[in-house]
Amino acid sequence: MTHTLIFDSDWLTPEQIQLDGKTINYLAAHDIQYVQHPVAAIQRLSVFVPAAYENGGTVNGYTRDTAPIFMPNTVGGYFPGPADDPTRTQWPNNAATIKQALKRGYVVIAAGLRGHTTVNESGQRVGQAPAFIVDMKAAVRYVKYNQARLPGNVERIITNGTSAGGATSALMGASGNAKFFEGALTTLGAAPATDDIFAVSAYCPIHNLEHADMAYEWQFDGINDWNRSQPVAGSMKNGRPKFEPITGTLSASDQSLSADLKRQFSDYLNGLQLHDANGQALTVSPDGTGTFQNYLVQLLTDSAQTALDKGVDIHKYAGFTVTNGKVTGLDLKAYLTSLTRMKAVPAFDQLDLGSLENRLFGDATVLNRHFTSFSQEHTTVKAQLAEPELVEAVNPLTYLTGKQSAKMAQHWRIRHGAADRDTSFAIPIILATVLQNQGRDVDFALPWDIPHSGDYDLGELFAWIDGLCQ
Repeated sequence: MTHTLIFDSDWLTPEQIQLDGKTINYLAAHDIQYVQHPVAAIQRLSVFVPAAYENGGTVNGYTRDTAPIFMPNTVGGYFPGPADDPTRTQWPNNAATIKQALKRGYVVIAAGLRGHTTVNESGQRVGQAPAFIVDMKAAVRYVKYNQARLPGNVERIITNGTSAGGATSALMGASGNAKFFEGALTTLGAAPATDDIFAVSAYCPIHNLEHADMAYEWQFDGINDWNRSQPVAGSMKNGRPKFEPITGTLSASDQSLSADLKRQFSDYLNGLQLHDANGQALTVSPDGTGTFQNYLVQLLTDSAQTALDKGVDIHKYAGFTVTNGKVTGLDLKAYLTSLTRMKAVPAFDQLDLGSLENRLFGDATVLNRHFTSFSQEHTTVKAQLAEPELVEAVNPLTYLTGKQSAKMAQHWRIRHGAADRDTSFAIPIILATVLQNQGRDVDFALPWDIPHSGDYDLGELFAWIDGLCQ
């Protein structure tokens, strides 16, 4: 029997949560299949609606028909992202975000998305790229297909995510109705609707993977000691592993690779022909200097000044000069050295196929694959190279730079912490600048002393959404 993909309002039942000592009443429908032919159990979504809308009431100036539809995801590391819930306690979850969104009057629809460890009933891997974005598109199509039956305004869909989830959100905003994904959507039996969205919220999006190694070395070349945390085997608690610190130093060979990647970044960056708000070209010389680097210095200086104005001691990190309460200079190398390098070389397309991104580009028969020609040429293990068309298809810049056509979101909010070492500052700056150069509405910042994380400024995020939707 074919699943109809019709949403039944009778599925919505009353639930409540406590938030800041107050009761939030809402209606919920759980575990809804959003494609006709799912290949994994995770391909289901849940719907949460402020209870006031059931009887024609309003919340925060919104009604049942005008409320924004907020679609957060729990993807991280390109692992599977289960459908979220305001009462969910198992990691990963954004329960606090959903609670606040319901209080704000938003309709929240949370979809489960496949990741690189997802397997079907037969144990076959079914979650490598482009599965994560295909599922997100299918969920949006389900929502739009049911626009007459679901509460909320389908013309005001806002996606939200962090890290790989931020990349998912950004890719949704860039690749609306892109032809590349139609075959996969048809095979799954996605609803006959569009998948373009209104606005994007992306925290520290790990994207533009085919250029991320170059960008990382442009930033950290010459800083040879690295440190990070890694999961401890067998340490899972409440769905989340414990982590332990590990350290290392780049070898002479690693340092040579770093220098090569740094030089390649200048060709890539300059080819984008970016410019700032004043029309000045943003470029990088082979040695890494140039107006693009100056732009990063200004963004970090602005971040530090904002913190300083709030009474924060910014000298937790080296490199800043402060004169009469004003940040008057930044030695970028000193700042980055105090920030510290997190990853070895290459940062993402690892030569031994050891990264999560290498697993993302595997397939049903090959666990890991390279996704850059550089790492394929320097590989230390027998390896295959992922299809360039696939790698490009899951990069938002592919659509934003016109390599493939799509309908793009007009409104973007991008945050990347000033203490985030997971990817280069260049990666979110490129995304934001390309969008700005195209005349799109972009709210971009590098928040002070924020590491790789998201949803840390919900008041500001929701004020931004209200400014667009009220």
